[in-house]
Amino acid sequence: MTVFKNLPNPPVAAKKPISDTRHGITRTDDYAWLRADNWQAMFKDPAILDPAIRQHLEAENVYMNAAMEDTKVLQKTLFSEMRGRIKEDDSSVPMKDGDYAYGTFFVTGGEQPRYFRIPRNGAVKDEAIRTVLLDGDKEAAGKAYFRLAGLDHSTDHSRGIWGYDDKGSEFYTLRVRDLATGEDLADVIGNTGGGGVWAPDGKSFFYSALDENHRPSKVFHHILGTPQSEDRLVYEEKDAGFFMGVGGSLLDDFIYIDIHDHETSEYRLLSTKDLTAEPKLVAEREEGIEYSMTEGGDVFYILTNDGDAKDFKIMEAPIENPGKANWREVVPHKPGTLIISHMAYVRHLLWLERKDGLPQIIIRDRRTGEEHAIAFAEEAYSLGLQGAAEYDTDVIRFSYSSMTTPSQLYDYNMVTRERTLLKTQEVPSGHNPDDYVTRRVFAPAWDGEQVPVTLLYRKDTPLDGSAPCLLYGYGAYGITIPAGFNTNCLSLADRGFVYAIAHIRGGKDKGFAWYEDGKMEKKTNTFKDFIAAADYLNQEKFTSYANIIAEGGSAGGMLMGAVANMAPEKFAGLIAAVPFVDVLNTMLDDTLPLTPPEWPEWGNPIESKEDYEQIAAYSPYDNVGAKAYPPILALGGLTDPRVTYWEPAKWAARLREKTTGSAPILLKTNMDAGHGGASGRFQRLEEIAFEYAFAIKVAGKI
Repeated sequence: MTVFKNLPNPPVAAKKPISDTRHGITRTDDYAWLRADNWQAMFKDPAILDPAIRQHLEAENVYMNAAMEDTKVLQKTLFSEMRGRIKEDDSSVPMKDGDYAYGTFFVTGGEQPRYFRIPRNGAVKDEAIRTVLLDGDKEAAGKAYFRLAGLDHSTDHSRGIWGYDDKGSEFYTLRVRDLATGEDLADVIGNTGGGGVWAPDGKSFFYSALDENHRPSKVFHHILGTPQSEDRLVYEEKDAGFFMGVGGSLLDDFIYIDIHDHETSEYRLLSTKDLTAEPKLVAEREEGIEYSMTEGGDVFYILTNDGDAKDFKIMEAPIENPGKANWREVVPHKPGTLIISHMAYVRHLLWLERKDGLPQIIIRDRRTGEEHAIAFAEEAYSLGLQGAAEYDTDVIRFSYSSMTTPSQLYDYNMVTRERTLLKTQEVPSGHNPDDYVTRRVFAPAWDGEQVPVTLLYRKDTPLDGSAPCLLYGYGAYGITIPAGFNTNCLSLADRGFVYAIAHIRGGKDKGFAWYEDGKMEKKTNTFKDFIAAADYLNQEKFTSYANIIAEGGSAGGMLMGAVANMAPEKFAGLIAAVPFVDVLNTMLDDTLPLTPPEWPEWGNPIESKEDYEQIAAYSPYDNVGAKAYPPILALGGLTDPRVTYWEPAKWAARLREKTTGSAPILLKTNMDAGHGGASGRFQRLEEIAFEYAFAIKVAGKI
């Protein structure tokens, strides 16, 4: 490709064929050796990586750097632009809880947040009354990677649990801080999921522990001042196919143990009146039935798809006996209106729902049953429901933004219906929403469905097919990509790009059925929808095939690999971040952290020949063929426990072997990070600037 000139020869991965036979079908994998045999130990200590693997990954990075050498100035410019849109000394609006209000702030130049509290009705800007509880920059000093898991204060506000990961492997260490002195107690809890839940007395807490395969399989009760080895095992989940988390109620009455995969859930409750008791089962897990709980005084409110409630309904059950036999419907199922989440307070029940691709918040008075909605009029927008930290309140908090409107944070009085604007996201370098256009268009899919596509572009962008386009997609796990404000993509729009989000099947953008139509045997709908979005943007001259750069990460990286195999001629380039591309091999390896819990999403090729053949038919790595692939940038993280580094490494090797074209295949492996990339806010901007520089280069706009 002409924009990539005078490149050195790319690395050539050695072929070391390994054959595997399942269901009478034999496959040979030439690059399986890139998977480190000691991957579990390596995630905790990257220094022990096999030297041959390290040498290959580093050679790939050298080649990638050579290919991107001419974008270094552009990368710095993009980084400067993106950083200029961030209020560097930004502060959150603190959330009131008891005698205090808690929040976070950054300092100019700082990478990590600082957690603080002030008196309940104090002013955030009054530094004399602001107590810094945890300084993320101080804790991260000297570490190549550092990510905080947050700070959770005890009910009496005396102590806080905080967690950190300093490898990128998502094994979090928990510490306990005395909030009055700022000193950490002797307690050190390793190999956790990243957070803890305080018992009401503030003398102990509950946490989930990760096993050697990085699965949260056990919940423990830790008493302050005792070693981790003496922690009581509260519950152990024996089924490797289920995730597990632990949480608490606003009233401090219960500890919730939430056990779930992607389509089935189960709750167990521990009353805080007896911390030594065994947790009690609420409703036994049934395949395909999900439920979640929130407390409402003398009742639990239960959000579930039980029965025929595909888009969910809300039930009520007595606190003393919340079993399924006692569930009573309070918010009925409405087909096509997906209830996403729910919260309860002393006088109100509220929930976030999505209809026709747009969210709204519904408030119900628990005494009268009267309901009203919080909604907005823009063509496409995003709502976030934060709720409140206190149960006895009439005031909740929510956020609003669109592709052109910076994020706005509101307090909302559920009785008077008054909205109080607390904060509007500042863009220090300037932003005029009137310079941009946001649109929601619909692309016809192969089967007659209409795929929503959100667009952002400058008003002066020519819509004659000449504009370059970054087309983003995900399409898995029911995750909806919000049409919210993103200062980073303005750097593309300001260079004449159309920035597009394809709300494809596999997400819940149009309800639960939209998700079901993009999983298991219907997975290829996700890929076809994305191609349909590209077809529509080309047809309507928002852009053209020769100008579309596609981007997706994780499961969206699988999307990138699939569309590269299915329609490489319709994309000028592809960016695949931590791409889940070796789907069949990963789903056949039940020692990997996410494999058993992922079988309901993709299928279990170990047990089912049908599932095996389904996955084999679309798995990007297995379907790389002799065709002219466009320029591809794949990004991985060495300690990523979700999409392991060897997936993009193997994929890049096979693409380079098979392609009949001259476009480069680039692999960038972050040797100091995992799934989420760099941990600091500016380090992350550097990664985005790199990805955008690739897109701009491919578009010929350098």
